[in-house]
Amino acid sequence: MTSMMQKITLLEQKIEKQAQEIQLKERRIAELEEKMKTLQKGEDAPNSSRAEELEIRCFQLQTQVWEMERFLNDYGLIWVGERHEQLEDLESLKDKEELPARSLWKPGEAVVSKHQIDFDLILENVKDLNVLAGEGISQIEHTPGGARLRQPEPLPLTLYQNGIVMFNGPFRPYEDPSTQQCLQDIMDGYFPSELQMHYPDGIPLQVTDRRDVVFQERRLPGSFPGHGQVVGHSKSSEVQETTEIPGPKVSSEQFLSKLSKPLKHGGEAIGVRASARAAQQGSGGVRSSKEILVETPRLSALERVKAAEEAERFAPDICTLRIKSESGEQTYTVKMLFTETIGDLRQHLAHARGGDSNSYEIISTFPQRVYADNSRSLQECGLIPNASLLLRRRDPSQQEGEELQTA
Repeated sequence: MTSMMQKITLLEQKIEKQAQEIQLKERRIAELEEKMKTLQKGEDAPNSSRAEELEIRCFQLQTQVWEMERFLNDYGLIWVGERHEQLEDLESLKDKEELPARSLWKPGEAVVSKHQIDFDLILENVKDLNVLAGEGISQIEHTPGGARLRQPEPLPLTLYQNGIVMFNGPFRPYEDPSTQQCLQDIMDGYFPSELQMHYPDGIPLQVTDRRDVVFQERRLPGSFPGHGQVVGHSKSSEVQETTEIPGPKVSSEQFLSKLSKPLKHGGEAIGVRASARAAQQGSGGVRSSKEILVETPRLSALERVKAAEEAERFAPDICTLRIKSESGEQTYTVKMLFTETIGDLRQHLAHARGGDSNSYEIISTFPQRVYADNSRSLQECGLIPNASLLLRRRDPSQQEGEELQTA
């Protein structure tokens, strides 16, 4: 009796499955019949290419609808559509060419624009999100010697008239899709999705409202330094401009102190801090540099030769060296003969700088090399007809087998 019931159940399931397959096939047959009718009408019509375009477009739309229904089904959703009365109203409006633009989807409509940003709502939702993130509530932080109470540090968020700055930069304009997505998440009452990976439990946001200030990004060298003007408009005096990223500034020494100490690799000591300091001094960054012309006998002789109109005969034997100091604040320009040595260069620098000439090293960035042999000439060192060098404080504990090669 039990086996008979199992067989009947299997047969019922099989019949139900076949019934579903029959329905799908009937639906497919109906679609094919409609296509056949369309093709037959297209053959009778003079313009058959138009019918083919409509058929391809119909197939594309059917495929798109099927993909959308499958996507909604993955999230447990079902497309309901609009009522028949609403469709009739839309058809009537379409006939009268009064169809509203908002009833049709347009590219970029899903992303909030600058004019749709509700800053009051953002500020209000940030307060609620900060409460959920535990603002003002101390948390237990484990330390090597035990534990202590510590409040979470808020994440800085600055609102400008033309964009936002999160953390310590960079500046993100409102036209950036990632910025719009971040603000849309906050307006919807959610924590920004771009931060959920790093802060899964949330983090308080410290919002600074500077919407009366226009953030101006740093211009590239050679760009036009002025401001554009519009005929018939005057620049508002209430709007300020700034190029400073909010947050604490880190000095070069603080940055170098955070780098790791010299490491051992393959029997050689790799000095990370020294290389970083040399690269920073040679990068010609934002630090202001004062150029100093070092007086040498060859410079005076060259000036006299030029005055006597004999520079063309002696100029090829003189090289020009541009040497940047340890701090990068001064740049020394030295003119010397090809046959003069590194020791002569140290004497000229000591005369211009003062102090001990052995307290620093003379290096080049590319190729990286230390010029330690005072008896070698500038021509032997490959510093002719001109070269750029750096001064680096001498490290007593530095070993000879470092990354830089001695000239």
